[in-house]
Amino acid sequence: MSANLSAIAYLVASILFIMALRGLSSPETARNGNIFGVSGMVIAIATTLASPGVLSYELILVGMTIGAGIGTIIARKIEMTALPQLVAAFHSLVGLAAVFVASAAFHNPAAYGIGSFQNIPVPSLIEMSLGTAIGALTFTGSIIAFGKLQGIMSGAPIVFPKQHALNAVLGILLIVLVVMICRDQSVTLYWAIVALSLILGILIIIPIGGADMPVVISMLNSYSGWAACGIGFTLSNPALIIVGALVGSSGAILSYIMCKGMNRSFISVILGGFGGETAATADTMGERSVRNGSAEDAAFIMKNAANVIIVPGYGMAVAQAQHALREMADMLKAQNINVRYAIHPVAGRMPGHMNVLLAEANVPYDEVLELDEINRDFPSTDVAFVIGANDVTNPAAKTDPSSAIYGMPILDVERAATVLFIKRSLASGYAGVDNELFFRDNTMMLFADAKKMCEDIVKALE
Repeated sequence: MSANLSAIAYLVASILFIMALRGLSSPETARNGNIFGVSGMVIAIATTLASPGVLSYELILVGMTIGAGIGTIIARKIEMTALPQLVAAFHSLVGLAAVFVASAAFHNPAAYGIGSFQNIPVPSLIEMSLGTAIGALTFTGSIIAFGKLQGIMSGAPIVFPKQHALNAVLGILLIVLVVMICRDQSVTLYWAIVALSLILGILIIIPIGGADMPVVISMLNSYSGWAACGIGFTLSNPALIIVGALVGSSGAILSYIMCKGMNRSFISVILGGFGGETAATADTMGERSVRNGSAEDAAFIMKNAANVIIVPGYGMAVAQAQHALREMADMLKAQNINVRYAIHPVAGRMPGHMNVLLAEANVPYDEVLELDEINRDFPSTDVAFVIGANDVTNPAAKTDPSSAIYGMPILDVERAATVLFIKRSLASGYAGVDNELFFRDNTMMLFADAKKMCEDIVKALE
């Protein structure tokens, strides 16, 4: 394929990627967005394979077959509740791929048209070094995020004295190494950059607590995009540059939006210096009592309500209760009850987690509202029906300065006339903080599996 034809094909692919991002910005157009994205990737891969520089189609075919096989198996078996850790794992692979490509280019630059070994132009060295550093940092950072989400390691912040100072020193040292390798193209310096970046990835993510994990996923998504962009410059591949920049910038914008939704500092997020200075610990329950209710109680209260706001959380995802919840909502609407859904920016464990689950259950998009659209309506709401959303409804975020979630905007469900809260137990949320909402006078706890409780409420409504 000629250079001009390749450039045109990459341009078409890039336009499709931009249209994919535009489509994925809304649940209503997400399906078309996926189609655009897949089409763009097919064109980009085909164009690359048609390049005269390809030496072994056999190896490429083997790699694609193995990757497609693994991807198909994962896609068919993955549970919706495991999507956040799957995304984190995928980010780690993007980072690792960037390191591998940069390492190959550093040791054999002639194959990539960027000079000879230890005689690489400085601009290419800078691109390569930055791509390597961001890729390695993304790799280990994503592995830590995966471990926290999967429960392999504690979701609480892991902190130690002078932690941020150490990160700052290592960051400065990393910049010094990049400058040094531009003067002395030493193999030792290159692998020192890789090793230091791998360590930084771990240190940046371990102090981040569970409540902030959705922001981490978004942040690592941005990092993986910038790593791909840097390697795109090394390979002189316009499609990789554009796609990397799109992923990096969109991830950064999403992180910024989520930081506003959590009252966090965007700069602190980028540097990993957030999530609490001390590990979150659950408050003691003491002798406080809660008001316990049944499915029949919940059905009676909601049948006599005029307005109901449903607040879904990770508990709904674990129980796969979205379909039973939709059925319950439909029965309430059939009795002329106004039913809407309130989504917190960080509900679940990844951006858009709840929106995806509700869309899977065919919940109308116009009934699903974000925090800033619906929060003012809770005081005039008869029933707030909370299904597994813990930290994002905890009033301690507004009242307890010592809390790990203090300052995070929450859904003001406690201002509704009655709060029905489905939960298996009084255990704390992912941030490790007890929810004082459980003990409010207007709260009725419904202790059960979320799906089973919704099904029982449906039977009671019948």
